Amino acid sequence: MGCKWSVSVLRAVGQGVNRPGALERHIEGISAKVLAERLRKLTVYGLLSRRSFPEVPPRTEYELTRAGLRLVAIIQQIHDLDAELGG
Repeated sequence: MGCKWSVSVLRAVGQGVNRPGALERHIEGISAKVLAERLRKLTVYGLLSRRSFPEVPPRTEYELTRAGLRLVAIIQQIHDLDAELGG
C-alpha cells in the first residue's frame, strides 16, 4: 500500500468518512496532496470505489470495496491484538 497514510484513509472510510474534505479534516496531519494521491492509489488497487455526483459544486464520495472491507477487518484484528497484548 506504500505509505503510512493508506491505513488511516481506509479506516476513516470504513468509519463512514467518505468525502475528501471530511477525510482531510478527520485524518490529523494529512495534506490535501497526499490524501488525493492515496485515494487515487487505493482506488486503483481495488480497495476503494469512487462515485462522482453531477452537482454544482461537484461532489465525490468513496466507499470500501469487498477487498477493502476485508483488509480493514484484518487491520482491526491487528489493532485489537496489539491492544490485548498491551501495545
